[in-house]
Amino acid sequence: MPFSSRIRRNCIQTRKFCISGVNSRAFSVLPKRRKPKISSAGCNWKTSHKFVLSNPTLSILESKCKSMFHLKQLQSQMVVSGLSSDGLAYSRFIAFCALSPMGDLDYSKRLLFAMQNQNVFSWNIAIRGLSESRSPWEALILYKKMLVAFSLRPDHYTFPLLFKACANLSLFYMGHEILGHVLQMNHDRDIYVRNSLIHFLVCCGELEAAHLLFDRSSDRDLVSWNSLINGYVRSGRANEALMVYREMVMDGGVEPDEVTMIGVVTACTQLEDLILGNKFHVYIENHRMNMTTPLINALMYMYVKCGELARAKGLFEQLKEKSVVSWTTMIGGYAKYGHLDVARRLFDMMPEKDVVPWNALISAYVQSQRGKDALSLFHEMQEMNVEPDEVTMTSCLSACAQLGALDVGIWIHRYIEKHTLSLTVVVGTALVDMYAKCGNIEKALQVFYEIPGRNALTYTALISGLALHGDAKDALSFFFEMIDLGLIPDEVTFLGILSACCHGGLVEDGRKLFVQMSSEYGICPHMKHYSCMIDLLGRAGLIKEAVDLIESMPMEADAAVWGALFFACRVHRNIKVGERAAYKLLELDPGDSGIYVLLSNMYIEANQRHRAVEVRKMMWERKVDKTPGCSSIEINGNLCEFTVRDIFHSRYEKILGCLAILSSQIELVEFGQE
Repeated sequence: MPFSSRIRRNCIQTRKFCISGVNSRAFSVLPKRRKPKISSAGCNWKTSHKFVLSNPTLSILESKCKSMFHLKQLQSQMVVSGLSSDGLAYSRFIAFCALSPMGDLDYSKRLLFAMQNQNVFSWNIAIRGLSESRSPWEALILYKKMLVAFSLRPDHYTFPLLFKACANLSLFYMGHEILGHVLQMNHDRDIYVRNSLIHFLVCCGELEAAHLLFDRSSDRDLVSWNSLINGYVRSGRANEALMVYREMVMDGGVEPDEVTMIGVVTACTQLEDLILGNKFHVYIENHRMNMTTPLINALMYMYVKCGELARAKGLFEQLKEKSVVSWTTMIGGYAKYGHLDVARRLFDMMPEKDVVPWNALISAYVQSQRGKDALSLFHEMQEMNVEPDEVTMTSCLSACAQLGALDVGIWIHRYIEKHTLSLTVVVGTALVDMYAKCGNIEKALQVFYEIPGRNALTYTALISGLALHGDAKDALSFFFEMIDLGLIPDEVTFLGILSACCHGGLVEDGRKLFVQMSSEYGICPHMKHYSCMIDLLGRAGLIKEAVDLIESMPMEADAAVWGALFFACRVHRNIKVGERAAYKLLELDPGDSGIYVLLSNMYIEANQRHRAVEVRKMMWERKVDKTPGCSSIEINGNLCEFTVRDIFHSRYEKILGCLAILSSQIELVEFGQE
């Protein structure tokens, strides 16, 4: 429905809103339990009004009242002295309860309802307190009571508070009902109301409507421009945000402030435009803008995203008051570029940590294939009584998938169920991936069917898991089901389904899917897709076709491609092509001992022992040592690693003793069979 039509419809429905617009149905999805008020010293409730400061009772309230107990004592004096009949005096008590960190929102409402001479100013104070609390929907309920029970008419200060509450709760239709009231009461030309309406529309994703309202406004101030710029940034439309900024500077004649700079710097971050971001940084310094912590955080993140860690570090060290965002930005930056030890040192130096920095470091360990460190950090997080969230669970499940740590993965699954964390698509997909990679494909399928609103990533995780277990037919079945549902496969999906064809020996299906990647879905095959196809053709003995495919590749083949061809040649005893593949592999990595050993074994199997000796000699001349084997086992949720010739293992003697016992038992079994 067009924006103008919605306005007309809402004007007609304003009376309906007064009666039923804010009811239990509207908030049925919201928590029933009252949450505590946000404690913030920055919420300024005090006044410099001469009457207040000159009155003994009110001056004590403003300067010395530190608790609700003190307030109630002062309230008693107010009642005795008759001051409670004065609207301004009474409103100061409501302001303390609604806006002070030591106040009580419930008591502010009790005072409001008991007020002798009702006025909109006092109601606005209470509505403001509720809109800035952890229960912003109560501001809307109070507004309904103001209209219906007390028949008060809201003013141009009321509506910005209501739009703010609707924006925080993303209550799109409720906001439009309030807009109907604005139009009916002729407050639509007020700049504060218009700015709050633009902000509301931006927060609800109605950027076109916000821009239309902005364009039709005759009176636009810096707040109007900032709302629109930051709205485009929040929606990921960085280029449009920068266009609005240029229009503001060139045509609007409005000077930007710190909020504007946060918006445009964040736009540069999204575009990874270091040159433009640096120009804005220079502009900020030249105009001596107030370098607030949020502005410095925005600049830091821009430099981190663009790979300028040194510049980000310089800004970080300049910060006198580092916020959690400041620390997390630097931790994430160091982790992103592989400096995990530095990231960990910074993490340990943080004075206060919420769940975000924990998630940043856990995720960094997972992305660096250090799953064991990720899980260890998760256990530390639990010891510190930090509540994990969906991001934590997803990262930890990915770590379990890397390590094959099924017991830990099951424990995390039970933790999710026990703490009634919702099984979102993201968490559900991580569970499917973990169970599949840890060997429990039945449980992966069970979780898959429990996930509401499965997406392409969920199907990809299951298809890849089925491929890993060699269940090619089911993998193909789920792939075609995904296509029938209208979900679009990506390069990872095709990697999974080609891998399934490879394990199942489905050469014809693999050929068709490889062609469809580019012809129907516009996905250019990457190196891993070619590697899968070479493996598929090689396993089927189609060595010549595999070689032809390598030669037709638009890029130079890597070790995975030549490795797939080499292993196929070993199986099918094609010495000539296998030799070519092996020497290509040695060109790419001369220090890989496995290639020498496998090439030597291939020559021995072909009765070419003299050539096998030459390979062993080459290995000795190049001083290549055979890489010791390593294995791991999970016991009671702990991962134990074992490496060949590891004489420094903490239980080395016991391991040798156990091997001796096993060897003797094997000898007894063999003796009995003879």
